[in-house]
Amino acid sequence: MKKLLLALTLTAFTLAPLVYADEASEQDTSGKWHGQKPNILWIMIEDWSADLSCYGTPGVHTPNIDKLASDGIRFERAYTTSPVCSTSRSAMMTGFHQNYIGANQHRTGKKKPLPYGIKPIPNLLKAAGYHTSLMIGKKTDCNFATLEPLFMGKSWKEREDGQPFYVQATFGGTHRSFVRDKKRPIDPADVVIPPYYPDLPLVRRDWANGLETVQVVDRLVGGLLKQLADEGLADNTIVIFIGDHGRCHIRGKQFLYEGGVGIPLIVRWPGHIKPGSVSNELVSSLDICQSIVKVAGAKPAHELHGEYLFGTGVPKRKYIHFNRDKMDSTHDAMRAVRDDRYKLIHNLMPERAYCQFNAYKEMQYPVLALMNVLNMQGKLNDAQARFMAAKKPEFELYDLKDDPHEINNLAADPTHAEVKATLLAEINRWRKEMKDVGVTEEFRKGGWTAAYPYKTLEEWQGVLKAWEQALLVEGKGTKRREKGGTKIPKKSK
Repeated sequence: MKKLLLALTLTAFTLAPLVYADEASEQDTSGKWHGQKPNILWIMIEDWSADLSCYGTPGVHTPNIDKLASDGIRFERAYTTSPVCSTSRSAMMTGFHQNYIGANQHRTGKKKPLPYGIKPIPNLLKAAGYHTSLMIGKKTDCNFATLEPLFMGKSWKEREDGQPFYVQATFGGTHRSFVRDKKRPIDPADVVIPPYYPDLPLVRRDWANGLETVQVVDRLVGGLLKQLADEGLADNTIVIFIGDHGRCHIRGKQFLYEGGVGIPLIVRWPGHIKPGSVSNELVSSLDICQSIVKVAGAKPAHELHGEYLFGTGVPKRKYIHFNRDKMDSTHDAMRAVRDDRYKLIHNLMPERAYCQFNAYKEMQYPVLALMNVLNMQGKLNDAQARFMAAKKPEFELYDLKDDPHEINNLAADPTHAEVKATLLAEINRWRKEMKDVGVTEEFRKGGWTAAYPYKTLEEWQGVLKAWEQALLVEGKGTKRREKGGTKIPKKSK
């Protein structure tokens, strides 16, 4: 009867039910492990949106990730909670929004232990009987102090006989600097450039370099999945493929547009997830945390913030939230929410430019130099120039159905006043629930200079010339513009 019910459920739903908690693995008196707990392999790719061939991106070839998607489920509308690594990873390592746990400032100096008795996911899984390891990549990048080591080892091979494992593997290749793919170069003419960037050779080459880099990473992902299969572990392992936040481009990472918070999310679980499934529901990176904890039979002190994904169907949610605060020493703050169609961004520091000084971006983004030059020369169109303005509007409202590139701000449109009011009320409700402190006077006065522009046209032209030499003449991938980085401008008095 159980087998019949399971077969019917697989037919009726995109996702079949998971292993029940009473089937969880336990360790018997002999020290051996038994039961049905699945292994968990969490693969993370850095600084990358859903720019993969399985998501329909032109020009790129990612066959190993595509195969993973064809064997499991691909989430079309997946989001991180923050558009930069340490804050988004702090949320994913705990299952709670970074603002709720005080981990929302990128590159936190004096890190504090987690509040409310919260424990990181790996520690919860260890208590549930899992062997935990950080197998590839050493980066955890959490904005909180840990009371015990996050991981027990460096490989699933270190576990006891029959013990389930939880492994995180991070591939950092797509984090700038980009590298060229010698095996399968991409013609810049084959890529599609978003309309908020000028369609020029430097932009196309930089975009193609990013896509070539993800092709290299795809082969590394394929190698890890092959190892899992070769060791006979694939059938009882949940494989999660996810991005920590959006793409590493001027209007992506660090901002709350789709390019900054939209991420790839693919899950394979043989026998439990119907191959070739696709979900268009709104999902959060926190949903993976919730799902892992429940599948593992772990017992957190507090209910996590995400939704459980692997029941009889992907849950429907009305809203999804993402936020931005300090980035390195660039001080700014934004809160955002989206529903099925609209996104509202509340800029808490509208007096500051989108492109105020940030050392990382100046050293790594060729298109930043290009757009500064073109903006000072008056050669950008309205959609492109808006991002280079000296200040921001307090509110940005976008119709993601009709305007997926978020170009037309509807916040001042009277016909959308009700939508704006509803979404703003949801932002404020969420902020109260998360105990979000927003912007203090100390924060407003701190950080690198907020003066903009902070370079002259001639200075930006010199930076641009160096980028053009590296990318268009030498044909290299993105590299740091100069040894020792860039000069930090002095704060204006």
